Amino acid sequence: MSPKKSSPKKLATESQSENEIPGLPEDVAAIRAEISKVFDTLGSDGKKVGNSKNGVYAFYDYDGEPIYVGQTSESLRQRIGRHLTNQRTDAVAMNVLDPFEVAEIEMWPLDSLIESIVDDERAQFLNCAEYTVFEKVLGESAIGAVLNEKEVIACQKIELPESVRKRIIPDIIFEQRKHPDIRIARRASTIANLARVISERDVSDGLRFTLLTQAQRLERLASTRIKQLGIIKKK
Repeated sequence: MSPKKSSPKKLATESQSENEIPGLPEDVAAIRAEISKVFDTLGSDGKKVGNSKNGVYAFYDYDGEPIYVGQTSESLRQRIGRHLTNQRTDAVAMNVLDPFEVAEIEMWPLDSLIESIVDDERAQFLNCAEYTVFEKVLGESAIGAVLNEKEVIACQKIELPESVRKRIIPDIIFEQRKHPDIRIARRASTIANLARVISERDVSDGLRFTLLTQAQRLERLASTRIKQLGIIKKK
């Protein structure tokens, strides 16, 4: 009696189990787990902050420098999750925002404030909340700019609720990703990709300003690295 042959599908599965690790890379899985944990943080209202349908958020890099501000009416969990998992938000698709750069997120859940506002005024309330956060982070920025391509419309500032700000990178990964040489390479690549997009399309003025902001961020990081290494330019 001849031995029973394994099907190609079974052989492929066996080969994969022996030689490959299925699913996400370990560091990516760890970061996504950390992001989920941050979304589950309880806000001042006792509810999971990521579940707030309406809210404003800000991203910060490994130096605590603010890099992007946004708003949502679809839930903080869904909107921010799309940014950070490369699910083609405009900012990621246009090479405005590199998710690799995001080390911390800050969220302002607004459901408790917006529920008493009539539908026609809710969009304006969100715009004013975003502008309030935008002005706040500009004041915190070392270069006085963030990577938002679209103009954040000026309006009356509002009193923001208590925010939740958390690191989304586990400690074991943070120090490696924070290394300036790695970040310089990522930033230079992002700039090249963004410049290519600009050269191939009819783009907004805002996108060109974003390119300038990215260049300023790269110059600052590279200059800090030179000083860190004690390198002196020869005359």
